[in-house]
Amino acid sequence: MKVNIAGVTLANPVVLAPMAGVCNPPFRILAKELGAGMVCAEMVSDKALIHGSAKSQRMLTILPDERPVSLQLMGYDKDSMEKAAAMVGETNADLIDINMGCPVLKIYKNGSGAALARDPKYAAEIVRAVASHVDKPVTVKFRKGWDDDHVNAVEVALAVQEAGAQAVAVHGRTAKQLYTGRADWDIIRRVKEAVKIPVIGNGDVAEPEDAKRLMEETGCDAVMVGRAALGNPWIFREIAHFLDTGEKLDAPSVQERLEVTLRHMKLLVEHKGEVIGVKEMRKHAAWYIKGLPGSADMRTIINQQVTMAGMENALLSYLHETLSQRSA
Repeated sequence: MKVNIAGVTLANPVVLAPMAGVCNPPFRILAKELGAGMVCAEMVSDKALIHGSAKSQRMLTILPDERPVSLQLMGYDKDSMEKAAAMVGETNADLIDINMGCPVLKIYKNGSGAALARDPKYAAEIVRAVASHVDKPVTVKFRKGWDDDHVNAVEVALAVQEAGAQAVAVHGRTAKQLYTGRADWDIIRRVKEAVKIPVIGNGDVAEPEDAKRLMEETGCDAVMVGRAALGNPWIFREIAHFLDTGEKLDAPSVQERLEVTLRHMKLLVEHKGEVIGVKEMRKHAAWYIKGLPGSADMRTIINQQVTMAGMENALLSYLHETLSQRSA
């Protein structure tokens, strides 16, 4: 069930959403290994890039094992978006995505993220400016609208398509909703019916059945998974398999959960060094063990670890204890 976006082929229609503070190369590699058809990098600020931020420039790193990859730009000024797009265009990213959906206050208060989509005409100008400065396909991610009184996803989709966008991802919530309430899948259907380019549906995909229903109800070409993948990168292979066969895979065993957790930490330490890698691993490790016996107490132990060896010993001890309890 492959998907094609302007010549970029996705092996399956399951996409990792661009989550800030999460979607770095280690997480993207795991998602790809565990079945994602495409992975999206966390958003990077256009101004930070062109002003030479070392952190932002590191965020452009893409490893061969994670492709195809979409790099997401965030900004509101046409000139700086053009310059930043040119920098992204020099990377080995397969797609360049423009963030028009982030609902976080510090992002939209300066006109970026979800604020961009409030003005479809200007949103189109941004897309046109970026597309004219890169050879890579340009896509756009946006929401249902600003609030329930200002629902304009179809208008935005048509405007950015006309400006050169090669695909759109639509989150079925308004900016004011943040991540609360139910996602409106009907708006995704309306966008799909209105445009000729591929549409990726986003919102409330937590199980394989959700993905199948979203595609059937909306006609969207692919589904995007975000928060449901935290501590659960297996969701990509589960969705892809279910869409392909109609069969549900078994949930990962406790052992597999811990093995992937340790691999994730190894990748993070290789990518960011031990101090930062272990620090960032704390939140991921807590997500990986969520719902397992004794996970609340284990989170306290995880948050005390400052070395790779310490984290590994803590996780292996927890694994042995959990398995012993299950066999008792």
